[in-house]
Amino acid sequence: MSLKFKKYDIYFADLNPTIGSEIKKVRPVVIISQNEMNTYLETVVVCPLTSKLHPQWRSRLQIKCPNKGAEIAVDQIRTISKKRLKNKIDTLSQANSAQLRKLITDMYGE
Repeated sequence: MSLKFKKYDIYFADLNPTIGSEIKKVRPVVIISQNEMNTYLETVVVCPLTSKLHPQWRSRLQIKCPNKGAEIAVDQIRTISKKRLKNKIDTLSQANSAQLRKLITDMYGE
């Protein structure tokens, strides 16, 4: 099987419908699930991105995507169907990938 969806790739995804305070609408998401899972499962684990910046929130990682300020909402991790993913728009840099791994570990443990 070929790997289409890779860890740390950023895609537009349709996150509707939602309930309560979940992040909604079509927006960028970064894939955080392992590549082996991304190959064989029909789902991926993602963190949504938002353009509303909250520099004081420890659960968010600020990045540029592409060339625009955004935050990765680590507090909004969710599993979605691959069918929700639209076009690929970017890939996290190695530095941002390392920061994201550290933030996820700090928030949720190893």
